[in-house]
This record gives sequence, C-alpha cells and structure tokens, in this order.
Amino acid sequence: MERGAGNPAGPRTNGARAAVRGAPEPAGAAPGGLGDRARGALLGLAVGDALGAPAENMRPSEIRRRWGRIEGFVSDDPAGTDDTEYAIFSGLLLARHGSALTVTHVERAWHLWIADLDEGPFRGAGFSERGTLENLRRGLAAPISAQHRHAWSDGLAMRAAPFGVFAAGRPGEAARLVAVDGRVSHEGEGIYGGQAVAAGVAAAMTGAGVTSVIAAALSVVPMDSWTARSLRRAVTAAQRPYPDRLTRERAVRSAVVIGGYPWTDLAPEAVGLAFGAFAAARGDFRTAVLMAVNMGRDADTTAAVAGALAGALHGASAIPRLWADAIGPVRGSCLPSMRGYHVLDIAELLTPDETEERGGDGGPPPPPPRARARADGAVGAADGPPGPGTPVGDAPATAVGR
Repeated sequence: MERGAGNPAGPRTNGARAAVRGAPEPAGAAPGGLGDRARGALLGLAVGDALGAPAENMRPSEIRRRWGRIEGFVSDDPAGTDDTEYAIFSGLLLARHGSALTVTHVERAWHLWIADLDEGPFRGAGFSERGTLENLRRGLAAPISAQHRHAWSDGLAMRAAPFGVFAAGRPGEAARLVAVDGRVSHEGEGIYGGQAVAAGVAAAMTGAGVTSVIAAALSVVPMDSWTARSLRRAVTAAQRPYPDRLTRERAVRSAVVIGGYPWTDLAPEAVGLAFGAFAAARGDFRTAVLMAVNMGRDADTTAAVAGALAGALHGASAIPRLWADAIGPVRGSCLPSMRGYHVLDIAELLTPDETEERGGDGGPPPPPPRARARADGAVGAADGPPGPGTPVGDAPATAVGR
C-alpha cells in the first residue's frame, strides 16, 4: 500500500517469534485442511508484504540497479506494513461478528480502534486510510466517509484475504462481506478490488485450481469494470509463452500499468499485477510472490495478495521456512492497537476446528495463546475487535455462523 507517511518500527518481540515457531499445530491445521490453508493464506500475505516493502513505489529498473533481482529479504530486519496490520484488524472484526457483520460494526471499530485514539502524529498508512480517518474525525459516517480522492485504492484489497479465509468455498459470501467492510473506506473500483481478492482466496481455500481461482475473482465484479479488465489482461499476458522470466514480467506489467501515472496504489492495477503473478507462477508460492515483488509499483500489496492466493491454495508448507520464520507479531507501527498480534492468531480465529459443524449462533472461539501475550488492557466494546489479552468471548455473544 502506498503510504502517506513514514513507517517507524518498534522493537521485535523475539520471544513471541520463538513461541510462534515452537507452537503446536492448532486444531484443523492438518496439511491440506482448512486450518492449514488459512495459515498459508494469512502467513503468505504477511510474507509477501515484508518481501515487497523495500521495493514499494520502485520501477523494475530501479530494483535491478539496487539489488539485482530480489530473491528473498533484502532487509536485515524484515517487517510488514499497513497491509498486514489492517488485515489483522479486519480479521478480528470478522471473527467477532462473522456473517452478521454490518457497516455500523465496521464504522464503530474504525472509531474505537483507530480514529478516536490519541496516537499523536499520523503513523503511516495508505492514502485511502488517511482520507477515511480524516472524514470520520470530521463526523462523517459511512458511506460518506469513503468519499475521498483515493477511494479507488488497493487499501481494501490488501486486507481482503481474511474474508476469503472465513468464507472458504463461498466466493460470493466473501465478496459480500468484504464489501461491507469496505464501505467505510472505499467506493467503486476500490470495492471491486477487495471483492476479487476475497473471492479468489475463498476459492483457493478449497484447493480449486488456478483457473478456478481466477474465475471466482472475476465472477464477483462487473465484467466491464476496470478491475475485471485489468485482471483479464494481466492473466492473459501471464499465460503466453516467453523466452525468459524478465520478458514475462515486463509483459504482465505493461498489460496493466498506466505509464507515468504517479499513484501506485490503484486497486485495478495492483489486483491485476497480483493475479498476473499468481497465474504466471501457476500458483507456486515462491514464484508468484517474487514476480510480484520484482515488478515494483505497490510491491508490498501486490506481493501480499499473490502470497495470500498461493498460500491459500497450497497451505502453509508451501511458504519457505526461512521466510515464514521471519514473520513475528506485528509491531503496531501503523495501528498501535494491533501490536502484539500474529497473523496466525487470525487464521485460528477464522477457522474453528474442522471436526466441528460450521455455523451455529455462539461467539467466536477464544483467542489462541499468542493473542493473550500482551495483557495490557483493551477496549471492551462489542463493536470493536478484541485487543490482545481480551478473550473474544468476553464480549456479548454475536453470531459468527458461516
């Protein structure tokens, strides 16, 4: 996501990282199961975000001059950006309300956990988030809060994967829910981008083939939309024969990127590049994410989306161990209220034990141990996501049936 301000990073919680690596596999995380695919989707998002962050807003030629070809982390201290933190925020909100999620729930959560907190200077996020927060702080309500100059941004697409995880196998429901979330911050193509990503992840969560994942993404957006046209062009370019990898990347990029346009956070562009990389790689995680990174532009978001798609398709074991081990609890450098959560916490909250019947009218499962690591207080409102250290069940029960 193109950021409007800096992204200062706090100290990493190394103990929490070790606990993540050493934690037993949660229920439902058997290889090929929904739990494993959920972990793959959200860990894949975080890995792609961290890999792509250094190349954000760069042209491929600039990437090559600085690093040659990026083949792994180029930072000594890799970390995710607003992409990962907002995905965690939306995932927690979805875990609390499930299919009963409303625009009112989302708007109140933005107020309680972001807009109404006294965080001092703006701490870094995309321009769409900046515009949304300014509108909310001025007293504007959704959908008016989404009327700003970046309502078409990829800020919803970057946080859409949790909706596909929750609505595994139901692309239409994933698209409906992510649109509910997005009405606070996005309009038009910004909504369509989030819907395409959520639907694609929902299809991938069932092990659908690459072609079926792409078809699911296209099925939930207007066929004459910019998002659909961009996605189709990117995938078509990706599937043609080329003499080498660099030529393929140039063709996919040229198919969707508007040369000379200053904003790199266009949802139709970012979503097109991500699906193009996913198609070119035939769903292979490493190939898809690195292609997205090396095409530049909004590289953290395109790589995060490509990683979520490929991770959902193949599960967590498809992610190189070195990359997975580098992902720790988020630092709260963008959303301080999310500090201490790990994306794997969200995967567990969104995928109850596969032996349990889906649906029901009880509250979401209690948070895993990682989510309780920071018991430093949290807002106890039912309309905001649970904070670290606040068991989800402490809030009034809300339906989370799928």
